[in-house]
Amino acid sequence: MQNFSISEKDFLSFKTLIYEESGICFNAVNRVILESKIESAMIKANIDNILDFYCFLSENRDSFFRFIDSITTNLTKFFRAKKHFEILQNKIIPKILLNRQASSCLKIWSAGCSTGEEAYSLAITCLETAGVNIENIQIFASDISLESLTGAKEGKYSAYKLAEVSPYYLSKYFDKEGGYYIVKDFLRKCIVFDYHNLKNTPPHRNIDIIFCRNVLIYFDIEFQKLTVNKFCDILTNDGYLFLGNSESLFGMDTRFNFNNIDGAIVYTKYLGD
Repeated sequence: MQNFSISEKDFLSFKTLIYEESGICFNAVNRVILESKIESAMIKANIDNILDFYCFLSENRDSFFRFIDSITTNLTKFFRAKKHFEILQNKIIPKILLNRQASSCLKIWSAGCSTGEEAYSLAITCLETAGVNIENIQIFASDISLESLTGAKEGKYSAYKLAEVSPYYLSKYFDKEGGYYIVKDFLRKCIVFDYHNLKNTPPHRNIDIIFCRNVLIYFDIEFQKLTVNKFCDILTNDGYLFLGNSESLFGMDTRFNFNNIDGAIVYTKYLGD
């Protein structure tokens, strides 16, 4: 497909389909990215007519969500933005546990978990925090990408993905298999991986900590606001929201307070005066 491009009408059709199904927003700035992904997907599907491809995606949900997989970036590593995990272990989890009964569960949601590195990093952080027992952790991890969830459940990672993991953690939480590291069963059992589209009602309530990092960047302002206010609805009153370092709620009409903890930005619920 030499010099591939699509008409304004076709761009708007694909843009609307993607937005209505996933909340992901394309505009004039990132249009070239969408066109490139459409071209690659058409070649792979052996379809050379843009209208035929649009109908193909509209009528085949599995194919549509594989296409969504291709247009979202699933680049992540263990303990990415390490400061978040440090303050979680040293400040936030101990503060939450201070006002809880010893038998109560710590509930964490990794929203947009990609291939699982963040969720497993959260599980390790919990288990390495004083006063936390494996029986008292509930970690939910969700994504819109079925392919990513399959990889997350498998829990098999290259050494590159584990560059920020200490030798002690590698030995304690992973088994070595050739050039890969496999998550040990006891760590895997701390996490429930499942499909979830952030356009829909959150699947859990009374969550203590939500990690939704480098996800909101795909959404327009209105959808970002709707999403974070859903998060507010399901967080406990002493809960915390973590966003990516390039994301911010500054200037957005939400029910969250801005907090700087040891140089890391986190959000807590606004409970009124």
